[in-house]
Amino acid sequence: MGRKSTALVAFALFSLFFGAGNLILPPLLGFKAGKLWWLVALGFSLSAVVIPILGILAHARLQGTMFDFAKKVSPKFSVLYCYVVYAISIALPSPRTASVTHEMAVQPLANTSSWITSIIYFVLVFVFVINRSKILDVIGKFLTPAILLVLVLVLGIATVTFDLSFGASSFERPFSYAILEGYQTFDAIGAVVVGGVIIISINLRYRNADYDTKKRLIARAGALAGLGLFLVYTGLMFTGALFQNSFDPNISRTALLSGISLATLGNVAHVFLSILVSLACFTTAVGIVTGTADFIKGRFDNSQTAYWITALIGCVLGVFMGQFNVGYIIAVALPALMFIYPITIVLILLNILPTKYAQAKVFKTVVLTTVLFSIPDFLGSIGFMKSPTPFTSWIPLKEYHMGWVLPAFFVFILGNLVFKPGRIQ
Repeated sequence: MGRKSTALVAFALFSLFFGAGNLILPPLLGFKAGKLWWLVALGFSLSAVVIPILGILAHARLQGTMFDFAKKVSPKFSVLYCYVVYAISIALPSPRTASVTHEMAVQPLANTSSWITSIIYFVLVFVFVINRSKILDVIGKFLTPAILLVLVLVLGIATVTFDLSFGASSFERPFSYAILEGYQTFDAIGAVVVGGVIIISINLRYRNADYDTKKRLIARAGALAGLGLFLVYTGLMFTGALFQNSFDPNISRTALLSGISLATLGNVAHVFLSILVSLACFTTAVGIVTGTADFIKGRFDNSQTAYWITALIGCVLGVFMGQFNVGYIIAVALPALMFIYPITIVLILLNILPTKYAQAKVFKTVVLTTVLFSIPDFLGSIGFMKSPTPFTSWIPLKEYHMGWVLPAFFVFILGNLVFKPGRIQ
């Protein structure tokens, strides 16, 4: 398999992760980080690029489905994990696409209620989900290149036009804040949920290639896609930092992206970008609702009724959540992500390790440890345990909202010493 195959798979992976939601997060990070934009780029890329790409590599190794990621813990835990992930997906990132569409494309042109946008938006989503139209696949092939072209123009014009000077950072802990902001891309979850679809597509296209050849292809393509994502995110943060003195410090994520595109491209190109972002949002929403409905359908003996009901519930949830602004939805998503993202990261890392280092007992103890030490961060994110307590003050990295990291790592090392293959228990 040559460069053409690698480029083709790399673009598919890039398109999988790069959505409209990813566009609105980096500029504000750079805007607030100022001269430390490069540091937040590294932190953001750790959780929004490195972990998702590792998730794809884990899928390549497993050659299975989302269920296989957690089955070593226990089949029941794996089913519960799947339900929780799909529930979060349909309740938060899917409605957020409607909110982004309203703030970027509808509100600047027509001063209508977000309720109207959400209702029309998810009625259309429901129609496409029920009919499973291939139009979205065709549109999707052109969306990512078009958005990238516009972003390159924005970055180029901003670099040439504006003075390359940056202000002070408003972040107390820029690196750890950026890691947590990377959770909001949902890309690690995306890698677990739909990464298997990419792997199946590769197997069908290159069915005559052996396992090692396909694994090398995915590794090369993953590295290339990861580099592309890193450059896009870094460019958006760099651009946001350039505009630090051009907008109100309390500007919203969508307003900043709109303001930057308007300042660099003018009104016509700005409208064009808004349309592209809206279409990208719509394809994402249809994909999430369809994927969730397919999962529930499979759990109920391929019941079409279960598929319809799930799609309807997903769209009704979208209407109610989608009428809130993007900032509110991101704030609401934080507690759920503080709990599920550490578990997802640990499952990804364990699944890329050789089997001798990731036996079932190691899986169970490490994941259980991650769950337990994620609880304080989860409770803190919903307003409880904000102040250190005798039970949590000793946890390393607790002040960075990553108290699960070192305990999980310690238990992983201990587990491999205790549960070493061939050791008499």
